[in-house]
Amino acid sequence: MKAADFLRLILLAAIWGASFLFMRIGAPVLGPAVLIEYRVGFAALFLAIVGLVLKKPLGLRRHWKHFLILGFFNSTLPFMLYAFAAKSLSASLLSVLNATAPIWSALIAAVWMRKAMAPRTVLGLLLGMGGVALLVGFDKVSSQAGAGLAIGAGLLAAFSYGIATTYARSAPAVEPFANAHGSMWAAALMVLPALPFFPAPASPSLGVMAAVLALGVLCSGVAFLLYFRLIHDVGATSALTVTFMIPVFGILWGCVFLGETIGWYTIAGSAIVIVGTALVTGFRPGLGRFGKSASA
Repeated sequence: MKAADFLRLILLAAIWGASFLFMRIGAPVLGPAVLIEYRVGFAALFLAIVGLVLKKPLGLRRHWKHFLILGFFNSTLPFMLYAFAAKSLSASLLSVLNATAPIWSALIAAVWMRKAMAPRTVLGLLLGMGGVALLVGFDKVSSQAGAGLAIGAGLLAAFSYGIATTYARSAPAVEPFANAHGSMWAAALMVLPALPFFPAPASPSLGVMAAVLALGVLCSGVAFLLYFRLIHDVGATSALTVTFMIPVFGILWGCVFLGETIGWYTIAGSAIVIVGTALVTGFRPGLGRFGKSASA
């Protein structure tokens, strides 16, 4: 991997890690539905402009069903669940819960294909669950009222990403940019019916709206462009190593900008989850890429 590609990988991890910071800022003020409608709406508009500039067709008539399925499981459902969880959980904890997505993906794929998991994968699953249990058990936030439901929502969001990954393996081949663009518009449409049931608790300040704009344009729009550039330059398997870096930045941004505490359990729990994810996905440190069992 060239130095420029490695820097893009770090930048992508930093951006996606910041998404939990921005949700933590916006969710208590706007609520989950309004926040996510802004997020996917800004992302869809940004990608539409990019698509016009780059002359990339969307293929809506041919792939609208695919966009709806991908938009629901890869954006609408997980984004809404994370936004709900962000009202009470720290950005650090959210980023670690997100890191379990490849673990859920492996479990879903094994059940769907009715194929026994390798001992390495089983060990990774157990480590991942143990890491989350350690982090949740010692984090003071988890003892607050409603924290259990929020943690469940965060894990369900990661599970939804696992469903999206499993679906994508057998879905029709669609150009990556069109996948991102179409799924964002689909998500924007699907969040709309939830708005009357989850109105914004308060009027947002300029700072909150700046965080929401960054969440949509930077963490959804720009991040997708960076990710697809990495896939083109170094391949999908190497690009997926960003999974291991996101919790590092999620914890860092939460500490620096929100004053969140980094305890020994934060470091230990995060490390165990990352090791478990590496085992499940077949990551090989010596090769700097994933093995054959990696998600695409």
